[in-house]
Amino acid sequence: EVQLVESGGGLVQPGGSLRLSCAASGFTFSSSAMSWVRQAPGKGLEWVSNIYSRISNTYYADSVKGRFTISRDNTKNTVYLQMNSLKSEDPAVYYCAKESETSTYDYWGQGTQVIVSS
Repeated sequence: EVQLVESGGGLVQPGGSLRLSCAASGFTFSSSAMSWVRQAPGKGLEWVSNIYSRISNTYYADSVKGRFTISRDNTKNTVYLQMNSLKSEDPAVYYCAKESETSTYDYWGQGTQVIVSS
C-alpha cells in the first residue's frame, strides 16, 4: 500500500522558516519523481516544486523560487521542502504527491497546514 505522510507544518511568523517532510512507503521511492503542491484557503491546487529521481533535478514555481528548496533522501524514502522567508501568500495546506510515469499525480499525502501570521 502506498503511503505518503507529511509533517512539519505549523504556525510561523512572516519571514520565518519551516521544513516540511514527506515520508513515503509502498513503492520504489528512489525511482519516483515527487512534488509538493499547495492549496490556499478558497483557492485551487498550486504546484510548488518537484524533484526527479536519480538525477535529482529540481523545479520551482516562480512564486517560491529562491525561497523554497526541495530535496530528497532516498535512504530514508523522504522528500523535504525547506521554506524560508515565508510570506503572507504562502499559507496553505501543503501536499506531497508521487508522480506517475506520465507525469500525473497518482498518490497524495493527507497534507500539512502552514500558517503565516504575526
